[in-house]
Amino acid sequence: MNTEKNRRIAVIIMAAGKGTRMKDPSKVKVMYEILGKPMIHYVVDLAYKLKADRVIVIVGYQREAVINYISKSHPQIEFAVQSVQLGTGHAIMQAEHALMGYYGEVIVLSGDVPLLTVGSMQQLIAYHFQTQAAATILTAHVDDPTGYGRIIRNDDNSVKKIIEHKDATEEERNVKEINSGIYIFNKQKLFGGLQHITPHNVQKEYYLTDVFEYFWKHHWRVSALKAACVDEIRGINTKVQLNEAEAVKLTQLNS
Repeated sequence: MNTEKNRRIAVIIMAAGKGTRMKDPSKVKVMYEILGKPMIHYVVDLAYKLKADRVIVIVGYQREAVINYISKSHPQIEFAVQSVQLGTGHAIMQAEHALMGYYGEVIVLSGDVPLLTVGSMQQLIAYHFQTQAAATILTAHVDDPTGYGRIIRNDDNSVKKIIEHKDATEEERNVKEINSGIYIFNKQKLFGGLQHITPHNVQKEYYLTDVFEYFWKHHWRVSALKAACVDEIRGINTKVQLNEAEAVKLTQLNS
């Protein structure tokens, strides 16, 4: 664990999306409450518990509500604006200016994944430095991985590729290790790679996962570590999932 004590960490939290499946356009998704606090509160709290030097929240839809709340609860927070939502890669690009002159690692979190624990993230950080990776992905083992991106590993346990369900072969679809969308990157390599990703879908969106192709092309190691509990990586997209997350959060707080 000593290897990362002197390392610097910044955290970028993606919180710009509408959350259309919540069926309430008057409220941005990350402001839906779990046990009386907006779900993003738990994510920002986590970032500071990891002793991050910088925490930047990417805001977009109804950004005033998010900014007003977090500025009060965590006054040292920083914000970057994604005025048009063009994908996860595009969201992270918005933090580049704020991180100019910063050298270290960058953790990418999502404002709608409020069940992640400090312990899991500390393990991810330690593993990232231990394996001297350019990037490390938090993964999970799920019984039914349908619809999720699969993690395909090399013989040395590093990540060979992330394959989306629709593009996967039958053999790849049998893999039950999935991408959680939670990462730690070397900052320079991350923003270098983002300059080389292109929108290649109908929505003209930039996907953060496309940076891995750039990493592999340069033979940079991408590591992956499985979360101990799959509940931790749950994203909240519907009110049913919100209720389920509340029950899990209650268990976490009482354990």
